[in-house]
Amino acid sequence: MNSSWLDQPKSVRAGEELSIELLQNYFKTHFPEIRGPIEITQFPGGHSNLTYCVKSGTQEYVLRRPPFGAKIKSAHDMGREFKILSRLIKVYEKLPHPLIYCEDESVIGAPFYLMERVQGVILRREPPAGLALTRNTMERLSESFIDNLVEIHSLDLERTGLNELGHPQGYIERQITGWTERYQKARTDEIPELVQVAAWLQENQPIESGVALIHNDYKYDNLVLNPEKLAEIRAVLDWEMATVGDPLMDLGCTLSYWVDPSDPAELQALRFCPTTLPGNSTRAQLAERYFQQLGKPVVDMLFYYVYGLFKLAVIIQQIYARYARGFTRDERFAHLNLGVRALGAVAEQAIGKRSIS
Repeated sequence: MNSSWLDQPKSVRAGEELSIELLQNYFKTHFPEIRGPIEITQFPGGHSNLTYCVKSGTQEYVLRRPPFGAKIKSAHDMGREFKILSRLIKVYEKLPHPLIYCEDESVIGAPFYLMERVQGVILRREPPAGLALTRNTMERLSESFIDNLVEIHSLDLERTGLNELGHPQGYIERQITGWTERYQKARTDEIPELVQVAAWLQENQPIESGVALIHNDYKYDNLVLNPEKLAEIRAVLDWEMATVGDPLMDLGCTLSYWVDPSDPAELQALRFCPTTLPGNSTRAQLAERYFQQLGKPVVDMLFYYVYGLFKLAVIIQQIYARYARGFTRDERFAHLNLGVRALGAVAEQAIGKRSIS
């Protein structure tokens, strides 16, 4: 195994530094076995909650905190995310073990939690150099990817102890209304396509398909893979948006992240993960396998896919608004408004073609 393939933290981005002194004192109190000085680095991925590596000697911890300048409490609730991990780990093993939650904002300026670091490969937009992602590897990985989502959706809610996370009745209507309102609050540019997509979603809501624990941000770069066997998922990360609701809405979000090789250039430019490599399933094949694994008839995923595109556009718009309003200096966000516009156009095209392909 080449250690350079493992996901590694980098220097902390400007404006997102943590106080080493205050965090060191916190560790002395809560982790007395840590005696040496700590080092803080930052994982480069992600556009929402911030993820750091805190290291002392050979000991490594992962710290999660809300983004600087964020005002969206429900989306950045560290206590909620910690509770999800703490309860879910009892029935679902592919998670980093949560360690401690701190709501004292005097330590780093915001609530945070610590969890174990799970070593492995994370497939971001550009895979690690030299990592052989063969057709056979990607075929098996894309299958285990969707099979694992089926596993999450099939968890017994009673056993997870997470029943109270959400209110499944009326979930679809609340999501459409809620994300439309969030878009209006974060709006910076005039994008008529998104307004039209929001209206289409409001008018075409399906009957709810069921109730399940849903991740709401399930994609390749939220998976930690075994470097010796890439189709094997070691851990699922970023449970900040998890809730209880309609599982097909979750599948729709996953499909919205999945770019096919035949997709238009504007969607190719937004590709988060290497889903266009030979061997990967297409969006249609992912949906077909999902229902096959559940033993259910295939459902038309158009509404759910368009919803996923709209939700993703709003999330990106919220991030861009933080940049445009001066709450972050992260230059990765400077042109995200172009991505919002592109997602609106793709969603409108999908509606026109009545197809997720």
